[in-house]
Amino acid sequence: MNETRDAEIHHLIGGELCLDFANTLYGHADAPIHEYLFDYRDLVLWSRHAGVLTDREVRGLFRLAKEHPDKAGTIFRRAIATRETIYRIFAGLAQGHTPKADDLTALHSAWLDAMTHSSLFETSDGFHLDWAGGSSLERVLWPITNSAIQLLTSDGLQRIKQCHGCDWLFVDRSRNHMRRWCSMDACGNRTKMRRRHARRKLASR
Repeated sequence: MNETRDAEIHHLIGGELCLDFANTLYGHADAPIHEYLFDYRDLVLWSRHAGVLTDREVRGLFRLAKEHPDKAGTIFRRAIATRETIYRIFAGLAQGHTPKADDLTALHSAWLDAMTHSSLFETSDGFHLDWAGGSSLERVLWPITNSAIQLLTSDGLQRIKQCHGCDWLFVDRSRNHMRRWCSMDACGNRTKMRRRHARRKLASR
């Protein structure tokens, strides 16, 4: 029986695929606290977990990665570089900073490459963008970069926030737009407990 990897149980709290991908590292600014992606296999497993790959596509990519391990390693490193680019752009925006031109150029270039592999399909409820070349090892990157560009050019840009308890990113779609935590069960409660402990310590002096 295969052991469940961290990539398969990563908390998807970002509200957009690109932000969830940026959140696969906990602790970007300082020494990393927790990494969820260690190799190409993790990248594929995470993509299935995030809902962008089917089981059939996963099996196909696993076979392809086994046949071309060096290329799979190269694409994994590219994916991590893309993740950090996405993180810098949206963390900066959440903090009120203008993204660096080099990061925007890198993201735009990755998106242009992804678009060469896209196809537009008509469905019963409208049109749907899908990806040709499902057997390409790069397949995992295309929906992520597309998600980043779509978010960057949307009216949801002003609702991008960074958790007050950690460095994870999310789109605040709460009714009053006052969401502060990646998860109240995680960072929210921990922060409240720290504040309560600090108040009690101060009161006991």
